[in-house]
Amino acid sequence: MGENYQLQLDHILEQIQQEGRVPRLLLHSCCGPCSTYVLEYLSDYFDITVYYYNPNIYPKEEYDFREAEQEGLIRRLPSKYPIHFQKAAYDPEDYYQKVRGHEGDPERGDRCSLCYRLRLEEAARWARKGSYDYFTTTLSLSPHKDAQRLNEIGRVLEEEYGVAYLYSDFKKRNGFKRSKELTDEYGMYRQDYCGCLFSYQARQAHEAEKIWQDKERKGEGGPATQA
Repeated sequence: MGENYQLQLDHILEQIQQEGRVPRLLLHSCCGPCSTYVLEYLSDYFDITVYYYNPNIYPKEEYDFREAEQEGLIRRLPSKYPIHFQKAAYDPEDYYQKVRGHEGDPERGDRCSLCYRLRLEEAARWARKGSYDYFTTTLSLSPHKDAQRLNEIGRVLEEEYGVAYLYSDFKKRNGFKRSKELTDEYGMYRQDYCGCLFSYQARQAHEAEKIWQDKERKGEGGPATQA
């Protein structure tokens, strides 16, 4: 059985409240929708800077759109403490170099772990540079992301960079459900693939297969109808 990261987060938040502190948190965000619930939740405890570093996203137009959605949400979302925005340069070659040799890995395989590490390490580096008290990521909100793997990477980076990692599993306590409610409330775009070229290609192949199967059922195509 894996660790209960929600209970670990509860303990940290309780300590913060008892001490009357408002720590500075660098929050790596993969996209606006995943940040909705996380920001609503954590902005009651932290002065947050959202760090948008996602060189994995393909194509550039998708990256720009997701960035704009993230900035727009921060402007509109009410919060007890400030929420700032910091974007990183978009250099997809960083991502392709990191995952080279793993292009054919399945989703949630080693390629994804390398991608997690790339983005979290950049967040840890920026958190140390900016003297933040904590760093973490929105990635664990998604039911498609491995929270244990993310937190294990965070633990290693905490030791390497000397900045505390905020352990979490944001999908717990209906976090993902709440994110969908907030996304609808703010009229936000919800992407239908993770973001990288490989997940995009997998999504396109899946959609093509669905169209083919629909045509077969309707007798419009497929081997059964071919002369």
